Amino acid sequence: MDKTQPHPMFKLATELGPLMVFFIANAKFNLFVATGAFMVAIVAAMIASYVVVRHVPVMAIVTAVIVLVFGTLTLVLHDETFIKVKPTMVYGLFAVILGGGLLFGRSFIAILFDQVFNLTPKGWRILTMRWALFFLGMAILNEVIWRTQSTDFWVNFKVFGAIPITMAFALFQMPVIKRYHLEPASLEASEAEAGDISKG
Repeated sequence: MDKTQPHPMFKLATELGPLMVFFIANAKFNLFVATGAFMVAIVAAMIASYVVVRHVPVMAIVTAVIVLVFGTLTLVLHDETFIKVKPTMVYGLFAVILGGGLLFGRSFIAILFDQVFNLTPKGWRILTMRWALFFLGMAILNEVIWRTQSTDFWVNFKVFGAIPITMAFALFQMPVIKRYHLEPASLEASEAEAGDISKG
């Protein structure tokens, strides 16, 4: 299904805006105020996305649900551990979804990333495996950082560390995407092949 493509700056704002709100609120107040502000900001970003393009990416929905659940636990129990574990849960869930899908011959990366690219089945499998391992690594990294470093260090990493790492990793996948990219004329044949593989 075709979706209206928003301006790149709008997409960037909805993705990074809530994190910047989280960072600023933590710097000016504390982690609990930042958590509340983050929850409000991520809901606002989802609403804005739906209003503008009538669509909210699957990844954004999953992330928002986990943010709201763990954010609520953080505020109600007044325990910052929950919001610190939240990235671990998000990364871990994505790793399980992608890795588990591969075990059953399915590549869910297209759904997770909103079908940004058209690739061959082999290309999707390679990309899915790489992102599954990446998310697993990020989950472990988050656990190491929040358990060994200060809260401010963790917040700085979440905003200024995790995002650049993710962007850099995504850029390193471009050779695979270009190699296995499908032209529109080849797309139907590839989809039929993918369907046969998933049934096998």
